[in-house]
Amino acid sequence: MNSVGSGVDPAHCVSSPTATAPIPNRRFRLSATHWILVGIAAGIFIGEVFPSWEPEMKILSTAFLRLIKCLIVPILFGTLVVGIAGHGSELKTVGRLAFRAILYFEIATTLALLIGLVAVNLAKPGVGLHTQAAATTEAPAAPRPAEPSLLRLIPESFFKDAAENNVMRVVVFSILFGIATAQIGGPARATMVGFCDALSAVMFRMIALVMLLAPVGVGAAIAATVAHSGFHVLLQLAKLLGTLYGALLAFAVLVLLPAALIARIPVLGFLRAVRDPALLAFSTTSSDAALPDALRRMVEFGVPRRIVSFVLPLGYSFNLDGTTLYLAVASVFVAQTAGLDLSIGQQVSILLTLMVTSKGVAAVPRASFVILQATLLDYKIPMEGLVLILTVDAFMDMARTTINLVGNCLASAVLARWEGDFHPGSPAAAE
Repeated sequence: MNSVGSGVDPAHCVSSPTATAPIPNRRFRLSATHWILVGIAAGIFIGEVFPSWEPEMKILSTAFLRLIKCLIVPILFGTLVVGIAGHGSELKTVGRLAFRAILYFEIATTLALLIGLVAVNLAKPGVGLHTQAAATTEAPAAPRPAEPSLLRLIPESFFKDAAENNVMRVVVFSILFGIATAQIGGPARATMVGFCDALSAVMFRMIALVMLLAPVGVGAAIAATVAHSGFHVLLQLAKLLGTLYGALLAFAVLVLLPAALIARIPVLGFLRAVRDPALLAFSTTSSDAALPDALRRMVEFGVPRRIVSFVLPLGYSFNLDGTTLYLAVASVFVAQTAGLDLSIGQQVSILLTLMVTSKGVAAVPRASFVILQATLLDYKIPMEGLVLILTVDAFMDMARTTINLVGNCLASAVLARWEGDFHPGSPAAAE
């Protein structure tokens, strides 16, 4: 009998094995990525059909960039202080393991940045894709050259440097502040770390709020670009996506695989161990979502729990292989779209900046976009091409998040072997 209008509680119908379960009232909801794709489609249509709307579209995309720009200083300050002071006592406790982990992380991320720079210079995905800034500016501002004096790095006033978005001075101040906070200890340290941690959480939430406007900002940017440059812009963005995937594959083959072989890590066994967490990271674009399963799998693989529980969380602050490679590719791509021909010295300088500013953001969706903008600001690179990256960023995020996870899992195994405490195939010995 139909329960509708009969006074029968539908919940009882669900629990009854013989009753027909009611059809749940599910409404289809578009995800953030879906909305961005809708914005892209709308932008392509507007750019092709209504090219006269280009000035209005330019205003919308610039407004979106300004909202992101206002988040840069507080998010850098909060994440760097927590990254330094938050691990301060832990680093002292584990001593040798911490030193080896940081050494391994810095070598890996440096190689990731170098591979990213080589790939983007060979493929040149941004050459020929001139944004409106490149066309309307007679002499685009070149990146600030490296100065022989260290004065450019020395903070003059935190608030002045913050207001002027002098990123490197803010970074230097934040590092010094984090070291000082780690050294004082006691309730004062706990209070300051708690404040900066809360500040980071609030800023990451603000990123999420601002990114709600991403479909509008991305749609407006692609509309203005298509109206100005034509439909071929989409082929260039596909070339950018291919460049990143090729660079990440090269990093896996040229860096991760040799590291596993040198440390005598069973490659096939490792791939089986990280397969499910990697698929989860790829599909959700979230390192946090895959972290619990990765911890369990690496212990089952034979890495001691004490090493896994330290290396993996620390790695998400200092071992951002996929993210740092992406930042290298994306920063040079934006310069190429602006018509700038960066010298090797300028690119190396950008690399060093990214090595510092990229710490602590891998697990936060879209936070790397803010870090990228901070670097471009510091080198006076026009940022109109930055919004174009968001058109393919969801697909780029899948790959870089997966490499972040796999790189950190491999780091735990390599460090376990380095410590002489790796037991492949024996999870009981790894407890």
